Amino acid sequence: MSERYVLDLSETDERQVAVVGGKGAHLGALSRIEGVRVPTGFCVTTDAFRRIVADAPSLGEQLDRLARLGPDDREATRTLSAEIRRTIEEIAVPADLTAEITRALGRFGEDAAYAVRSSATAEDQPTASFAGQQDTYLNVIGPAEIVRHISRCWASVFTERAVTYRRRNGVDHRTVHMAVVVQRMVLPHASGILFTADPVTGDRKVSTVDAGFGLGEALVSGLVNPDVFKVRDGRVVERTIAAKERAVHALPAGGTREVTLGPGQQEQPALTDAQAEELVRLGRRIEAHFGRPQDIEWCLADDGFQIVQSRPITTLFPLPDAPDQDNHVYVSVGHQQMMTDPMRPLGYSMWQLTAMVAMHEAGGRLFVDVTRRLASPTSRAALLDLMGKGDPLTRDALETVIDRGDFVPSLPDEVPGGPPAGGPPAPVETDPAVVTELIERSEASVAALERDIRTKSGPALFDFLLEAFEEHKRVLSDPLSFQALMAGMEATWWLNDKLQEWLGEKNAADTLTLSAPDNITSEMGLALLDVADVVRAHPEVVAFLQGVEGEDFLDELAKVEGGAEARDAIEAYLDRYGVRCVGEIDITRPRWRERPATLVPVILDNVRNFEPGAAALRFERGRQKAQAKEEEVLSRLRALPDGERKAEETKRMIDRVRTFIGYREYPKYGIVSRYFVYKQALLAEAERLVRADVLVDKEDIFYLTFQELHDAVRTHQVDERLIRRRKDDFRSYHALTPPRVLTSDGEAVTGAYRRDDAPAGALIGLPVSAGTVEGRARVILDIAEADLEAGDILVTTFTDPSWSPLFVGIAGLVTEVGGLMTHGAVIAREYGLPAVVGVAGATRQIRDGQRIRVHGTDGYVEILS
Repeated sequence: MSERYVLDLSETDERQVAVVGGKGAHLGALSRIEGVRVPTGFCVTTDAFRRIVADAPSLGEQLDRLARLGPDDREATRTLSAEIRRTIEEIAVPADLTAEITRALGRFGEDAAYAVRSSATAEDQPTASFAGQQDTYLNVIGPAEIVRHISRCWASVFTERAVTYRRRNGVDHRTVHMAVVVQRMVLPHASGILFTADPVTGDRKVSTVDAGFGLGEALVSGLVNPDVFKVRDGRVVERTIAAKERAVHALPAGGTREVTLGPGQQEQPALTDAQAEELVRLGRRIEAHFGRPQDIEWCLADDGFQIVQSRPITTLFPLPDAPDQDNHVYVSVGHQQMMTDPMRPLGYSMWQLTAMVAMHEAGGRLFVDVTRRLASPTSRAALLDLMGKGDPLTRDALETVIDRGDFVPSLPDEVPGGPPAGGPPAPVETDPAVVTELIERSEASVAALERDIRTKSGPALFDFLLEAFEEHKRVLSDPLSFQALMAGMEATWWLNDKLQEWLGEKNAADTLTLSAPDNITSEMGLALLDVADVVRAHPEVVAFLQGVEGEDFLDELAKVEGGAEARDAIEAYLDRYGVRCVGEIDITRPRWRERPATLVPVILDNVRNFEPGAAALRFERGRQKAQAKEEEVLSRLRALPDGERKAEETKRMIDRVRTFIGYREYPKYGIVSRYFVYKQALLAEAERLVRADVLVDKEDIFYLTFQELHDAVRTHQVDERLIRRRKDDFRSYHALTPPRVLTSDGEAVTGAYRRDDAPAGALIGLPVSAGTVEGRARVILDIAEADLEAGDILVTTFTDPSWSPLFVGIAGLVTEVGGLMTHGAVIAREYGLPAVVGVAGATRQIRDGQRIRVHGTDGYVEILS
């Protein structure tokens, strides 16, 4: 029985996290790696912790109270955490447990100095490192003191920071148990931290060593700035030697103290280059054992390096799987699609299967490998030009990688001797009938899909869907559709370039495209104003909607006065637009048709902020403003030298942009319309699997790839552990920020604007919709929590088409992600909203409620208060 309470470190490994906690398991595994030395010692197991807390009946009631606290109730969390810690520390350690600990100390030296370190079962996981969340005590001497500090480690499960961290990472307090590691103290000359990948850039080929004199507490606590060594390919490539004024040393009688270093020692490096290189070689060995980059605490004593901790670096963005060891450069799909949140496996696998180019998953996001396109001069220029027009930060990041000279291979152009025979396809005629035909084709394709899928189930459904995906791609690659899309964008670029050249006017196309026809996304926002008109006419309906909580409110709505008419209006809206939702490229996201209550706050905002008939009035006002701008531009052009020709060319381009720019939004609507049909069929299969006891919940299919789901339907077998692991991974991916550009070395390249034309302190971004507006910033990360007043400026991470119903009620737009032709930019121009996108960290730098000024013409945001 005693063996359950104490285990020597040499008896533990990474399979025993439940018994010895994350730290104990890692240290046991480290001690088995050839050439790696770990201070000797033992673990007091989680069985001991469970026995101790079982002796405190009041603890259960305290944990219940803790679970009921709100996430932002910091004061109550602090008070209750301290109360729980006192409860645990006051429990007397049983005599047999104390005797077992004393016997273990006898094996390693009863009177020696020890480090007593917490080791929780939720600690140092691959996806969540709980570094610093529980306590460590250094230089503890004597059995009684060691037992007292073990009690303090048990209590540190409930430090305020540990409680808050667990809550943020979705870890149940009752599932965390505490082991305690007791190790012989190392009295080092130097100590510090080794990251086997660069923790800032993510580069897996660069290791970073932080080093200081004495015990590592001086670095960990921020008492001194460390020396920093960067090591690549086994050699120090960069070093920064800090002035290390203080160090922490062990005292002979126990405990530690801070000491001031002499002037001569402060500027001395804590390690030589050779020692830093030796340490990195050890780190690479440890990284290879655990299979991922590590954050390693080390000590250097007379007899060499000893490792006192190793945990995964959880902040690194994962790498896409590559088929070889060559260099690769990846561009984020999410930044082009205005959806940088992680996708579930079914979501990203279906986007891969229906996309026009190969895509690679990492961290729940998708990336396109552009290495070959960067390698040859012609395709490189075309790619950089396209990226630059959409998102200058992505272009700059790619140029940063190219400018290094040795990362991207150089290849000759694939087609020597000019463009292919026949030249580019003839431009499409400026004819509204082209857009009408394209929309009819798309609607017919979706209708055929809905008709043909009804009879399909089981494995036959998946065979049908694979064929449907080919039709999906055929619709997307329709040459006429591509010509129409390019016609609208090229006309926009032409107008902006030429009217700036001829008239000195920036972004003139923004006004000229107001209220362009056939824009399904802007129509969606205006149509919700029409729904609000129906609701506004019936006070009982408004009152009912203000109390809506669940998703089944539409039938109940019909029972109040005017409710039937309001329900019909909402149903008609859902029939046309219910396939949409935030993050709609991920098929697993709930659509408005599935969660109609999502729209209720927006409808109520529209009821409050607008007069009846606002949709038609707004569209007509935009059309008239565009018409007036056209007349003004043409008149000014005619007054120039060669003015008639310039005016005639411009008139042709204005007609062209107004014919085609609205269609820019339609292909995405066609995609999500098809996705909703696919989803309904797959959920029907999921319900069959639940009835057959293959799945616990129908939405578990979201954590399988399309092929894995196909296999599950065929075999009636699912790996529940895989689903649990995928759910954990998905939760952890929310904490990662996807880079615009990612290299196969793991480096996240962000890009910069490289501009100096904005006032000091302004937030720089990309101007996508002209005008200047001042107002209250509303920082909104979830459309369901929107509460907007007229004149507010929306500040958010990204806006895909589902955000457009909010656009009718705001005065301006600021986003962290976006480009000139992404959905938010197109709709902002359509509605005449000054907008700046691609503003790094906007939702952190701008506080909700601050007054800001958005310069949509020049591309910056000023914080006024």
